[in-house]
Amino acid sequence: MRRWYLRLLMWLAHGYYAVARGMTMGVRAACFDGEGRVFLVRHSYLPGWHLPGGGLDRDEASIDGLLRELREEGNLEVSAPPVLIQVYYNRRTSRRDHVVFYRCDSVSQSAPKTPDLEISESGFFPLDALPDDTTPATRRRLAELAGGIAIDRYW
Repeated sequence: MRRWYLRLLMWLAHGYYAVARGMTMGVRAACFDGEGRVFLVRHSYLPGWHLPGGGLDRDEASIDGLLRELREEGNLEVSAPPVLIQVYYNRRTSRRDHVVFYRCDSVSQSAPKTPDLEISESGFFPLDALPDDTTPATRRRLAELAGGIAIDRYW
């Protein structure tokens, strides 16, 4: 089991946010570099490869939270304004969670991301060569962006 104590901490944080905030909201983005590759992260506390993102802080606009998460999780710099794609209801996490999803093009990395307590691996991947354990939600979001499936309302 990958770092059980981090999973426990995540579970406790969601419980706290449910009581303290009533509703939780996070951000994620499909970040593409100049070669059309997408940036993915592997968390230390969750299986699979994910789009970068995370929870919003109090008094934080979604776009500000997104840019903060992209810096923290990948040393990513955005040269064009992120495009809002959808606000998804994430009923798998809790009955109160929503994910604001963006597309970011022409993203660059100021420096390779050093693994830390949260992010164990990261990198840019061609869309036709995603890691085998890329999460189903990540694959759905990328298929939506490519026009292969309709944009859903559920994460």
